[in-house]
Amino acid sequence: MKYIVTYSLRFILYLILVAPILLFIAYAFSTRWFFPQPFPVEWTANTFQRVIHDSRTFSSISQGLMISILVSGVSLLLGFPAARVLGLRKFRGRQLVWLIFFLPTVIPPLAIGMGLNILFLRIGLAGTITGVVLAHIIPTLPYTIFTLSSAFARFDENYEFQALALGASPWHIFFTVTLRMLAPSLVVATLFAFLISWSQYLLTLLIGGGQVITLPVLLFSAASGGNPSTIAALSLLFIAPPVLVIAITARQLNQHGNEIREQY
Repeated sequence: MKYIVTYSLRFILYLILVAPILLFIAYAFSTRWFFPQPFPVEWTANTFQRVIHDSRTFSSISQGLMISILVSGVSLLLGFPAARVLGLRKFRGRQLVWLIFFLPTVIPPLAIGMGLNILFLRIGLAGTITGVVLAHIIPTLPYTIFTLSSAFARFDENYEFQALALGASPWHIFFTVTLRMLAPSLVVATLFAFLISWSQYLLTLLIGGGQVITLPVLLFSAASGGNPSTIAALSLLFIAPPVLVIAITARQLNQHGNEIREQY
């Protein structure tokens, strides 16, 4: 009886998680599906093909991927040294620094976006990809720092000192010791930054000013049109990169874990 309840709850949970995706697939590859019909009357890929071949879709996906990749890289470059200091060092004012870094997570995004919009209009970054990238760094950087600082809190600097004593150069130590030991956390931090940037709508809309169109902006625009098939097709395209990135990340982390277990 216990196993029946457990598996039943698992099935219900999985169904709740998968149901929206199944609904998107049904709407994206069907036509003339009206209430109270339980299933679509006619299945077709015309809507999905039309969305894929739309130049706006390709442009929004390419711009969104480029912005997300740039944001992930810049967030790692900025967050790595900050996370190392916060994770390894105890100093006066450390809690205040934590508070400053995490302010973007508690301040309403609309307030941040409006402030950045006014600033970027004055310095000429509004409506540019550079401005959108800088805006996306604000919500992604706290999560990057938190993830890496947690890894540095468990990091043993003695490995670096031993490599230095054996004659290794600082750069050699950084690439072969530090990065190798922090590889799983770096992958997770990159994943967080990518997902947060990829799903940004409000900051992209306010800073992009209609000049930078990513897939979330295009999706919200389609949602106002009220065509469920188009909305479902764009939604499937929207969730595809995160699912792919998560799958690749999980595989890499699993391989890294197996390598560590084989060494020890």
